[in-house]
Amino acid sequence: MDTVRQVSVGNKIKDYYEVTKPKIWYLLVFTTFGAALTASFYFDLPIEPMTWVLLIGGVTAGSAAAETLTGYIDRDIDAMMDRTKDRPIPSGRISPKNALAFGLILTAISLVMSWFVNIWAFSLMAFGLFDNVIVYSKWLKRRSQSNIILGGFSGGAPALIGYVAVTTQNIEIGLVMAGLVFLWIPTHIWSLALHIKKDYTKAGVPMLPVVSSEKSSVRVIAGTTVMMVVFSLVPFLFGEFGIIYLATAGVFGAVMLALSMWLLVKPTEKASWTVFKFSSPYLTALFIAFMVDAYYFTPPG
Repeated sequence: MDTVRQVSVGNKIKDYYEVTKPKIWYLLVFTTFGAALTASFYFDLPIEPMTWVLLIGGVTAGSAAAETLTGYIDRDIDAMMDRTKDRPIPSGRISPKNALAFGLILTAISLVMSWFVNIWAFSLMAFGLFDNVIVYSKWLKRRSQSNIILGGFSGGAPALIGYVAVTTQNIEIGLVMAGLVFLWIPTHIWSLALHIKKDYTKAGVPMLPVVSSEKSSVRVIAGTTVMMVVFSLVPFLFGEFGIIYLATAGVFGAVMLALSMWLLVKPTEKASWTVFKFSSPYLTALFIAFMVDAYYFTPPG
């Protein structure tokens, strides 16, 4: 009997972990860590252990809260789509009421923890939650093809939270980091949406590939990729970072451009899936380059 109970409790914990969609927020939490460590190295400002706990814990809770609450709002859409129908809420493993309560508890935890970091972290956390849950999921996702653009500001919030947790000096560096995530989101999401266009069409979600022709969609994806790669060079061009960052942004940016051109010339499911899958390592590499370059080559001020 005890073994059965342990399995049941373990499965329930797994369900609540899954409802937060960890694959989505892992990278966002990493941008928080990367931005904070970059600021620490860049300005030679040590980060206290408790600040790390509050920062990473707060952003993790906030990101998990946003995904849980958007899952609650989108539960009817998720039930229609093959990719999402087995998630905990549409599959019935977690009731909508319990998911809502869990999301709100995580929201409260994230706001309290970010408050103890500083007022800037708290404000950005509140903004990010509002933008993702209300602006994107509640207001725009079912109504406008610009949903992912206006809802993308929340994606840049974790990186900026990480930066301001350490300093507000040279805030343009933190803004560039957040801007990179913001510009990364359309390429990442629209390439996925192109790959699973039938799912979004069935659910009536007006993602770009659903409301525009395939030809127009791949042109827009290619255009956003070019914008993202060009913007990624800004930190070097303005003298904020050195050769390590430039080499990383250049090599990974070239691959992103090549993949988007492949998608433009031959818009297949394989090409759109490849663009989607490579976009995450691309952003990860840039933030690793920020940290390494700041540690070795970039002098404060």
